[in-house]
Amino acid sequence: MTETVAIIGAGLIGRAWSALFARAGHSVQVWDADSAVLDRFAADMAVLCDTLLAEGLLQDRDGTLTRIRTCPTLEEAVAGVSFVQENGPEKIEVKTDLFARLDAATPPGAIIASSTSAIVASRFTEGLEHRHRCLVGHPVNPPHLVPVVELCPAPWTATETMDRAEALYRDIGQVPVRMTRERDGFVLNRLQGALLGEALRLLGEGVVSVEGLDATIKDGLGLRWALMGPIETIDLNAPGGIIDYATRYGGFYARLAEEPAGPEVFSVDNAEKIAATWPQDRSPETIRARQDRRDARLAALRRHLASEQS
Repeated sequence: MTETVAIIGAGLIGRAWSALFARAGHSVQVWDADSAVLDRFAADMAVLCDTLLAEGLLQDRDGTLTRIRTCPTLEEAVAGVSFVQENGPEKIEVKTDLFARLDAATPPGAIIASSTSAIVASRFTEGLEHRHRCLVGHPVNPPHLVPVVELCPAPWTATETMDRAEALYRDIGQVPVRMTRERDGFVLNRLQGALLGEALRLLGEGVVSVEGLDATIKDGLGLRWALMGPIETIDLNAPGGIIDYATRYGGFYARLAEEPAGPEVFSVDNAEKIAATWPQDRSPETIRARQDRRDARLAALRRHLASEQS
């Protein structure tokens, strides 16, 4: 069944969501607080859809673009919609204001999901009249190439809201991961934070180079993780599975856990120390070119993994 979806915030994440919903056949109404973003939105969407078409991730380019339209006001964008994906700035005061406006203007039966990557929904939905229909739908950047989306409820989010959101995200080709309760950072960023903490500690102590550390993931753990998660990985890494793995290696990991990386590893001072050992051209143009190369490689990986599953 096709639905009408509002995209609130039309930057990188908003454009990706627009493409995903429209590609699946849904009508998409887009608004952004910055009129300049809306002015160039059609051109930006055309480039994105051209890229998806070239990568074999989109068949009906023109139809996809036809299903997307911009709106001059938030109220027009949410008129008649059944689902809202909010992609505003990562600031609690902005989220609070946006969700108050959305709750007032959106049809009462519509779901309102936030793409926030760090702020749990209870912090900006508590005072809303229809707070039961609000949740976090946190994508991974870039959402059109990395399909996971984390569904995190507030304490008052209705089960029906979670069910409907999960079904819609799955319908557009994403992989929804449903949480049972709020946790700062959700699942992905908590896992990423744990890995980053140890990585930054090892680099700050000079134990390994940046190139060596990244190779350990890219050419080691990452190859397995492209096919399976860490729990399935350890289940296959001992003859008797996960319990056997814990019996063999649990003591070693327990000793590591007794001395975790401290908060100082995330300091600017430590970042500057690491950056000094890893000279890179970090101009905006170069970063954009590296991002484009990353996206092309991610698209190729998606095609390969899809072919393996077919």
